[in-house]
Amino acid sequence: MNNQKKSSIGKILIVDDEPDMLEMLDMIISDKTNHRVVTTNNPLEVKDILAKGNFNLVITDLKMPVMDGMDVIAAVKSRDADIPVVVITAFGTIESAEEAVRRGAYDFITKPFRKEQILVTIERALDWQRLTRENRELKRHVKNSSP
Repeated sequence: MNNQKKSSIGKILIVDDEPDMLEMLDMIISDKTNHRVVTTNNPLEVKDILAKGNFNLVITDLKMPVMDGMDVIAAVKSRDADIPVVVITAFGTIESAEEAVRRGAYDFITKPFRKEQILVTIERALDWQRLTRENRELKRHVKNSSP
């Protein structure tokens, strides 16, 4: 086992209309982490894929035909607001980054990117999700145990 692999296991959905990008991201994540990866080059499948599995993270391209990254963010957040969405794009502008974050994206990464940047962003997003869920559970516990 690679020493760089993390012990926690997450399930990551990657959405990109470019098969080469899907393959590269899958390879980076599978090689350097223990996370399970599911990919699709058809953003119209996102809702069905999310319904079939418990995902911890979604990585999506911004510019895709028919359904863009903003639509993917909306689909993910309507399913589970705690799933972080990372948007990757070659067309990064301050305005598009602000819009993606305003709509609920966890982070916005511009191409070209370094693989370390993706890996760090994934771990931070998964930590954020874990802490968010733990916080909600602790609040529920405190509320239920109060006299």
